[in-house]
Amino acid sequence: MEFRFTDEQKMIRETAESFLQDVSTSETVRKAMATEAGYDPDLWQRICTELCFQAITIPEEFGGMGLGFVELAAVLEQMGRTLLCSPFFSTVCLGAHSLLVAGTDAQKNEYLPLMVEGALTATLAYTGKQAAHGGGTWGADAVQATYKKSGDNYVLNGTLRYVIDGHTADLLIIAARSENSKGAEGISLFAIPASTAGVTRKWLPTMDQTRHQAEVMLNNVTASASTLMGTEAQAWPQLKKIISLAKIAVSAEQMGGAQEMLDKTVAFTQERVQFGRAIASFQAIKHKAADMMLKCEVARSAVYYAACVAQEAMSADGDATIAAELDEAAAMAKCYCSDTFFFNAGSAIQMYGGVGFTWEYDPHLYFKRAKSSELFLGNGAQQRELIAQMLLD
Repeated sequence: MEFRFTDEQKMIRETAESFLQDVSTSETVRKAMATEAGYDPDLWQRICTELCFQAITIPEEFGGMGLGFVELAAVLEQMGRTLLCSPFFSTVCLGAHSLLVAGTDAQKNEYLPLMVEGALTATLAYTGKQAAHGGGTWGADAVQATYKKSGDNYVLNGTLRYVIDGHTADLLIIAARSENSKGAEGISLFAIPASTAGVTRKWLPTMDQTRHQAEVMLNNVTASASTLMGTEAQAWPQLKKIISLAKIAVSAEQMGGAQEMLDKTVAFTQERVQFGRAIASFQAIKHKAADMMLKCEVARSAVYYAACVAQEAMSADGDATIAAELDEAAAMAKCYCSDTFFFNAGSAIQMYGGVGFTWEYDPHLYFKRAKSSELFLGNGAQQRELIAQMLLD
């Protein structure tokens, strides 16, 4: 397929690039990541009110822009380049997409307009504590919180890990399974306000300070029937789709981060002088930079192909063929972009001569984001295993 941005898509990308270069500088990133919230609320409101990026994939009937996943990927690429500290990924790529894929009409009408206004943040919590400690599984087995019926309500219990912005989100999309169920069976999704009695949240500082994670604990949380998303105990296909969409989103960020590492490193090597000349003139440096560039270009192709598939999947609900293509494209993008971002960030530190990992320079921030985003939703090896399983099925 031949892919080219439309004029509108170019404008969106250029707008995002210009805005983020001004507001998401090294100084502002370092200031935001040092706070418990992990972002600047005023900047988040500017993104929501001035640019309306959070409304890109939300349909017009809910007040959104009604655009596609390609436009979203273009914005995420620029956010990855600047390591933007904001609840954008959690609210849009996890929360809003969960509602669009699995939410009821009432839930969409209640929550999506609030997201468009910038008045509501959200996130997805589905990975259990035991699953996390057992090797970071991200499939159906990762759902370990449980629920049981109590009259017309549901009672939820369990501990969830790796919850992006879970300590600040207003709305939690929680995956839980019926007691004694296993695998893909018995999984349900619930849209629960974070203020619900029995919900306890704790910020968990991690290696990557630019994206905060939390632990969410459910202690006999009573959820009304109106919080149930879709059909009880049959939510795994919807959750699987949400995860695939999230993989493509994080891949777009990784690709942007990898490109930024290439650009920063080339600029640095043109300034750093050894043996009387810029180290960019050394053949070994040129070869390393060429490897970084090649990986970026292939990663970009994988991301935007996957974004096109995601757009088709968002409008073709229930099509098994499209669903399978989405899972495959998402795994391929996540696999390659995870490896690319980590390679480019590591290469940047080497080509900076080691100072790239000191606090004064930025490559160490990208290196840490590269590792955390590589592990989130499964690293390259796990994605290749998924692809192999798909080919066998």
